[in-house]
Amino acid sequence: MSTVAVLDYGAGNVRSAVRAVAAAGAEVVLTADRAVIDAADGLLVPGVGAYSAVMAGLKRVGGDDLIRSWHENQRPLLGICVGLQVFFARGEEHGEKTQGIGLWPGAVTALDAPVVPHMGWSQVSPPKTSQMFDGVVEERFYFVHSYAATEAPENTLVTTATHGGSFVAAVEDGTTWAAQFHPEKSADAGARLLRNWLASFPQAGEERH
Repeated sequence: MSTVAVLDYGAGNVRSAVRAVAAAGAEVVLTADRAVIDAADGLLVPGVGAYSAVMAGLKRVGGDDLIRSWHENQRPLLGICVGLQVFFARGEEHGEKTQGIGLWPGAVTALDAPVVPHMGWSQVSPPKTSQMFDGVVEERFYFVHSYAATEAPENTLVTTATHGGSFVAAVEDGTTWAAQFHPEKSADAGARLLRNWLASFPQAGEERH
């Protein structure tokens, strides 16, 4: 059984993510302990709340450097909601610009839509070669957000959704995956996505970077 570390940096409402990944077939631990995380097969970065608060929480536990290391070493990494947003270069909220982790260029900005926040089920449009959405029959996922990235990172597979305008709903960048929506709240489609993530992990005997 694969092990997944859910990064514990003080974010709220992460228990549903822990339960969902466990239900998908992994052994899950909520931790900020570097040794425990390094021993895991996958790292999940949850995110709820303001971009600046999430970045501050990550920095308190060294999560920003940890995430960069997992990305650079091509180890399985999954960001959810603001966990996706902080992978971009910066966030802009209420006139405040906060530096992100910078795995990808571009900014996370306020949704330009008649109704904000975007809350509820929305259709997503994944690329045909997506591993993240492989076998997902119903491509509707649960979103709760007021900000989003609109600039697709180069050399990645980008899934889009629309609320007002088009925005980045998910990114696949090698072993780094991220979703603006909440797979743990997205019923069967979200469960399949999490199983796809676990299936992407290196198998026993394969080289782990």
